[in-house]
Amino acid sequence: MSHESIRIGVDLGGTKIEAIALDLSGEILARRRVETPAHDYGEIVRAIVALVHDLELETDRRGTVGVGGPGSISTHTGLVKGSNTAVVNGKPLVADLSRALQRPVRVENDANCFALSEAVDGAGRGARVVFGVILGTGVGGGVVIDGKTHAGRNRIAGEWGHTPLPWMTPQEYPGRRCFCGHDGCIETFLSGPALAHDYFVRTGEAVKGLDIVARADEGEEAALATFDAYQDRLSRALAMLIDILDPDVIALGGGVSNIARIYEGLTARVARHAFTDALDTKILRNVHGDSGGVRGAAWLWLDEAQ
Repeated sequence: MSHESIRIGVDLGGTKIEAIALDLSGEILARRRVETPAHDYGEIVRAIVALVHDLELETDRRGTVGVGGPGSISTHTGLVKGSNTAVVNGKPLVADLSRALQRPVRVENDANCFALSEAVDGAGRGARVVFGVILGTGVGGGVVIDGKTHAGRNRIAGEWGHTPLPWMTPQEYPGRRCFCGHDGCIETFLSGPALAHDYFVRTGEAVKGLDIVARADEGEEAALATFDAYQDRLSRALAMLIDILDPDVIALGGGVSNIARIYEGLTARVARHAFTDALDTKILRNVHGDSGGVRGAAWLWLDEAQ
């Protein structure tokens, strides 16, 4: 096996486990994907190990290994917490993978991996502070500073989806109940399901996001109002984020980020709420799409000597 190093990233999802091998310039050398054995922790570990070995055989190179997925590693126990692949919660995933692969393994939240991917060679390339936003089934985020993920003391940095929507109107207050137990979380206003819910409230029709986009493109009043409300709420939420972190770049990801309509005039709307005389923060669509998480997992070892 060649001594030339590669970066291997693994994205542990609820339905699939994807792994890629990157060279040091970020070129994808190989990619593998298998279904997640979601009800068997031991099989998940073995699947990840097998994917890593397959990539190393194909590239004839040995690599560093980073893993991204929902949840995080508890600072108190070293065990996984908060993953929607419930079988890994309470398990020593880092220790088990490191032992099986006979090398250190880094495990990070998937939103942080997305943010890192966009910071290294995506929308935030060259920026010092990047916030990666996830607007999907849920709402999350990740912070990257000087090319490193910032997980925070409690490993919850970037969890802006579980803060209240700022400057709520009387019609919005107190907001719907979130699964976290609080009312009015940003996630309940800005997730993909929240977009569909807002349209349902206006029309009584249960319509998927892409169909709402099509109706807005056709000029339907309810669809246009839905997107206007969504963008207004997004602008308030991003302004609060800027007031706290003041990042150089905000990269938007997740399914909702693929809707071009949400970007139209967004920066100007954010500027009206942010506590600054002029807004220099760039708010950009992601570059790497669905590959952001797995690429970011590979870049978890970027700080190592190359």
